[in-house]
Amino acid sequence: MLEIIVLSAADARAAASGGADRVELVSAMEVGGLSPSPATVAAVRAEIGIPARVMLRRDPGFAAPGPAELRRMVRDLRAAGAEAFVLGFLGDRGEVDRRALDVVLGELDGAPWTFHRAIDHAADRAAAWRALDGLPGLDAVLTAGSPDGITDGLATLVREAGDPRLLAGGGLRTEHIGPLRAAGVTAFHTSTAVRVGGAIDAAVVRHVRTLLTE
Repeated sequence: MLEIIVLSAADARAAASGGADRVELVSAMEVGGLSPSPATVAAVRAEIGIPARVMLRRDPGFAAPGPAELRRMVRDLRAAGAEAFVLGFLGDRGEVDRRALDVVLGELDGAPWTFHRAIDHAADRAAAWRALDGLPGLDAVLTAGSPDGITDGLATLVREAGDPRLLAGGGLRTEHIGPLRAAGVTAFHTSTAVRVGGAIDAAVVRHVRTLLTE
């Protein structure tokens, strides 16, 4: 599975044309991705037929907004056409913030979602994985294996490759794909590897797609 980070309808169109299986729609990629505007969500959903996951994150970092704000954000994005989400919150001690997740899950009604790279910043990685067990709708955990990216976290991802939720991303480059595939990783997430001059290049997406199937 190949997921491409996109910022706009044009990005999404190029990702889909190149053979992406899914897109992750964000704004402010320079801070790890924040929620896009509802208008951008609507534009992307109108542009492509492949699944899109929408970032639910108001601020840089991993602290959650208050419950009322979380509910408003989810409702606004769903009203714009969001059907699946990407989110992840940590508490003051670096633990998975289950209270915030429960607020969001109460709004999602079982919709699919990804726990994002907050796991790479958790105080106890193993405990963070355990805290995610059994959460409704959770089918992917986006991780680089390290807060500094896949180059530093490759060995960790290889050890965790048996978990079917693992979505490898965070500085993913083409040279990482071979070792990760050999370890059993089957889902990949990238932006850096498929952008040329700041824009998604469909031909490069197509090339990465071939690396996952050859």
